[in-house]
Amino acid sequence: MSIDNQIMVDRIKNDPQFHDLVRKRTAFAWILSLLMIAIYFGFVLTVAFNKEILGKSLMGGVTTVGIPVGLGVILSALVLTGIYVARANAAFDEITKNIIDKVNK
Repeated sequence: MSIDNQIMVDRIKNDPQFHDLVRKRTAFAWILSLLMIAIYFGFVLTVAFNKEILGKSLMGGVTTVGIPVGLGVILSALVLTGIYVARANAAFDEITKNIIDKVNK
């Protein structure tokens, strides 16, 4: 790494706005991760300890309640990923651009 690049990296690391960005991004990622873990383990624990609920027939057919609930678990992962990407594009990228612009001056 060149000296100029190292100086820029040091400036970014010492910027209070960068520390705020890291804190906000980490907190948001943990919230979404814990939400996904709760959804996933809620499903797994239901399968393990109360499978009768998920094994009930849906509208009297061969499809059980567990199938749409399982699809909901998968879709929730996609939705939470979309929420993170939307927030990153809207807020985190703007803060990152501001930090880089400030450091380059």
